Amino acid sequence: MAPPNNPVNSTFSVIGSENSVNYFDLSNGKFNVKGIPLLSEVPSNVTFSPFSSIPPQSSNAPLHLLQRVQTISCKGGFFGFSKGEPSEKLRNSLGKFSDRNFLSIFRFKTWWSTMWVGRSGSDLQLETQWVLLDVPEIRSYVLILPLIEGSFRSALQPGVDGHTMIYAESGSTQVKASKFDAIAYVHVSENPYSLMKEAYSSVRVHLNTFRLLEEKAVPGLVNKFGWCTWDAFYLTVDPIGVWHGVKEFAEGGVSPRFLIIDDGWQSINIDGENPNEDAKNLVLGGTQMTARLYRFEEGEKFSRYQGGLMLGPKAPAFDPKRPKMLIAKAIEVEQAEKARDKAISSGVTDLSSFSLKIKKLKKELGEMFGGGENETSSGTCGCKADNNGMKAFTRDLRSKFKGLDDIYVWHALCGAWGGVRPGSTHLDSKVIPVTVSPGLDGTMNDLAVVKIVEGGIGLVHPDQAYGFYDSMHSHLSKVGITGVKVDVIHTLEYVSEEYGGRVELGKAYYKGLSNSISKNFNGTGIIASMQQCNDFFFLGTQEVSFGRVGDDFWFQDPNGDPMGVYWLQGVHMIHCAYNSMWMGQIIQPDWDMFQSDHLCAKFHAGSRAICGGPVYVSDSVGGHDFNLIKKLVFPDGTIPKCQHFALPTRDCLFKNPLFDNKTILKIWNLNKYGGVVGAFNCQGAGWDPKEKRIKGHPECYKPMSGSVHVNDIEWDQKMEATGMGEAVEFAVYLDQAEELFLVTPTLSDPIQTTIQPSTFEIFCFAPIKNLGPTAKFAPIGLTNMFNSGGTLQELEYDEQGDERGVRIKVKGGGSFLAYSSEKPKKCYLNGTEVGFEWGADGKLTLSLPWIEEAGGISDVGFLF
Repeated sequence: MAPPNNPVNSTFSVIGSENSVNYFDLSNGKFNVKGIPLLSEVPSNVTFSPFSSIPPQSSNAPLHLLQRVQTISCKGGFFGFSKGEPSEKLRNSLGKFSDRNFLSIFRFKTWWSTMWVGRSGSDLQLETQWVLLDVPEIRSYVLILPLIEGSFRSALQPGVDGHTMIYAESGSTQVKASKFDAIAYVHVSENPYSLMKEAYSSVRVHLNTFRLLEEKAVPGLVNKFGWCTWDAFYLTVDPIGVWHGVKEFAEGGVSPRFLIIDDGWQSINIDGENPNEDAKNLVLGGTQMTARLYRFEEGEKFSRYQGGLMLGPKAPAFDPKRPKMLIAKAIEVEQAEKARDKAISSGVTDLSSFSLKIKKLKKELGEMFGGGENETSSGTCGCKADNNGMKAFTRDLRSKFKGLDDIYVWHALCGAWGGVRPGSTHLDSKVIPVTVSPGLDGTMNDLAVVKIVEGGIGLVHPDQAYGFYDSMHSHLSKVGITGVKVDVIHTLEYVSEEYGGRVELGKAYYKGLSNSISKNFNGTGIIASMQQCNDFFFLGTQEVSFGRVGDDFWFQDPNGDPMGVYWLQGVHMIHCAYNSMWMGQIIQPDWDMFQSDHLCAKFHAGSRAICGGPVYVSDSVGGHDFNLIKKLVFPDGTIPKCQHFALPTRDCLFKNPLFDNKTILKIWNLNKYGGVVGAFNCQGAGWDPKEKRIKGHPECYKPMSGSVHVNDIEWDQKMEATGMGEAVEFAVYLDQAEELFLVTPTLSDPIQTTIQPSTFEIFCFAPIKNLGPTAKFAPIGLTNMFNSGGTLQELEYDEQGDERGVRIKVKGGGSFLAYSSEKPKKCYLNGTEVGFEWGADGKLTLSLPWIEEAGGISDVGFLF
């Protein structure tokens, strides 16, 4: 990374002189882009300032980034507005638009964002993080991006009669303002993907509070396969179960390279219970949401583990049915409590029958847990600290499973869901009552929010934020943990009243977190989750380079819709694909885990194969589809990862692939020697603004038809791929249909396809190389992997002399496929001449072994 540039002001003094013409102008109540009206009825208290007129006071951006932003400064500027009276909450129109397609991202929960499309400002949703407007009159796109200014953050909201409202809030009645100069950023470009890159680069330079993905290193696990314990155990996770889970993967031929021990390992308890003991019999997410952290070390389940326990011949067995039985009983308790709450809301006064049932079910659950000591220990242990607890467990794991590079653990931003228990640690913590922002009034009803409001948050004073995180992370680092999954991130906005508002509280906490990650986990050992709001991205990503871009993987609808097992999976893909447009500028997108034995596991696997991030599952012990996993993962636990992050194709940007009854979600990505388009039928559900929830649309859950073209791939979004996009002909392989044929960018019609509900097709495109006057060649890769093109490691053409040659390094074992218009004279595998198959249709195939000593890489050569 380039060193920070010092003469910032002199750099930006050049912007105004070189770019005196701005593409935008605001006059007479109209906001225009290149002379085209974009917003009308703009109030007189709204201002627009070109980017160059508000230079940053200082910037640590590398010089090349400053220069890039300087070059495009004429394409952007800032909205501001003023009010007569200062307030902590200000709402103002930016003007109106109608009959213009838009794509937007809005928060549908406190923590999670998703896409929304419409035609006017009134179609926007509350808590809109940005809106992308289609301006076909000039073949361009315009982004309106709410920002942070001073101690205020902003979001867009719908107004009446097509108006677009900007809503700025501080999060504290003690922090007020009446005037903003740069509360939203506007940018124009002819390419929607370049637009996002340019806009976020400009905002990064302007705010100087975050760094782009291109400026940061990413954790090594983004190239690997892993396992997360959450859906396997929920809160019942323990060392024996984790051990047997990792062991099953290893025995199945897909050893995980990283492990995430999710919620359930910490030392937490609930107000009113013994302050020095762990809470008992916790199973489902929800039962722990009022619990607080009372010490930084691991909870009893893990602290009692004795070193070597799982390495000997008498290692404890694990019953895979036990977690499922506990979860099933806990669900009964939860359903009984919901029935009681529904009765209360209906006016029922005699609740005795509900209470008796709940008491009975909880007793049964307690009996299932049993009162005996966990098998991880055998009574009081007098051994050294190094030989028990989490340190001993991680050491034993690495001793047995040599490829296990990383072990992460979960924690909430505030420690636990309910924060830190006051008086339990050396830190100054107090329970702060929760206040939910009015901007969240339009979000979905959420159990997590209900529980957090119920219990408040034990907030460590922001002056101690670094000490708080370092107390946790330094211990974890010492016991063999290499990173953390930080969850429940967007709670700070609930408790910012006494601390200068949400922006100032966020700055303090995110600075402390970043410094601790730098010290304890090499600056990269963090997965950000439940963080999908502009506060976090503008304030919390100096170090964070990897995070979730979708809601959780839900294997079924928690509210009981029997079709949720299907339609929720498509919703998840939509979240991830569209959120990656903005989050991918700042962090490496993480498409989350899934379960390989789920009814829609293959549907998920297809998207993970080309998402450009890691692949990880949350399989229960004994619940695996190894054949499916092996289409995603090499035997060494690495993956054939794409070179970019997956994004929706242009023809999907202003469509609704969830319930418009016609659109297939198409996502594109790049491989080292080709490109890929995935077509997914996600129809069947979506956001309902009136009911404020995501609900099923069974009338849309049916086969959908669409088309795919090689030009759907945005080759120019990665410099190394630009040349491939200039090819005059491509070979295309359809993964599911197992078809291979040729197409051209200019002459070929789009490929027509029909996709069944909850299924997909992957189109792998490889540029054709002319070898001499007649021979044409293009390598596809291993067709037993979903992302066949990702298996190609190196490609070299030799056109010297009479014979033409192709040399390819391929990772993985299985069936290699290439297109060849002529039959090769010879084929070599690892230096030895071997046989191959070739047909008149151009299919050239060869079986490749997995050779462990060579890292699974085969040297393949063809002579023509």
